[in-house]
Amino acid sequence: MGTLSHKFIMLGPTQWRGTGGFGMLSSSALCNLSSTRDVIGIIKLIKDNSAKSNVKRALLSARKKERIKLPKYEDSCRGKIYHVSEFLNDPAGVEALLNVDALESWKTLGSNTYRCTLPGIQLLNFEVAPVLDLQVNRTSDNCTVELLSCKFQGSDILERQNKHFSAFMENCITWDRNDSESFMDVDVKLDISLEIYNQPFLLLPVSAIEGPGNMVMQALLDRFVPLLLQKLLKDYDSWVQQQRKVSP
Repeated sequence: MGTLSHKFIMLGPTQWRGTGGFGMLSSSALCNLSSTRDVIGIIKLIKDNSAKSNVKRALLSARKKERIKLPKYEDSCRGKIYHVSEFLNDPAGVEALLNVDALESWKTLGSNTYRCTLPGIQLLNFEVAPVLDLQVNRTSDNCTVELLSCKFQGSDILERQNKHFSAFMENCITWDRNDSESFMDVDVKLDISLEIYNQPFLLLPVSAIEGPGNMVMQALLDRFVPLLLQKLLKDYDSWVQQQRKVSP
């Protein structure tokens, strides 16, 4: 450790100034290092952060907007209008937003937060089940479904892939309250960050992965969003019919 007698030593990014992600520590600050072990720890931190900075990542994104006309449900005898905002603020509306009919299981984690397990799918010789943590935030004129986390359950090999990707999804639903004609707008955004760590993908430029990946994700949303709206309208209609039966 002869470098300790020098006037400066290298520090990691959390204490750096200068260029290249590293900086310098003056000799007066060496007094804060209680032992050689502290210096070794700093050097290890530099090595770890340097390795992380060299990780190749593909950033995939897609977005789909859709606008539909809402049916008008009015009970003239009672002078009541069953607006979509009432439906989405009802537990039945939350179940429709989560599309619980397509889930293997789901449960409440806390206030407006839900864990949804999708049916297992066969991937090569393994079965994997995606698990989504979703948060549903509702107001009188909008509703947002946000993906908090996405993980795979299954074999150890597949579960280890969880650390190599992250996902963000937001589904923002808005509507108007025009008595003559009402519309619903849906805006779905999906972003995925993939770590490129194995062959042959390491040999490819990131753009060669992002281009096809973005096309696949966009095709997924183009198909998914209209189906979501159809299911939402169907559940909305069923809820209205149920309300009419139970209303005094």
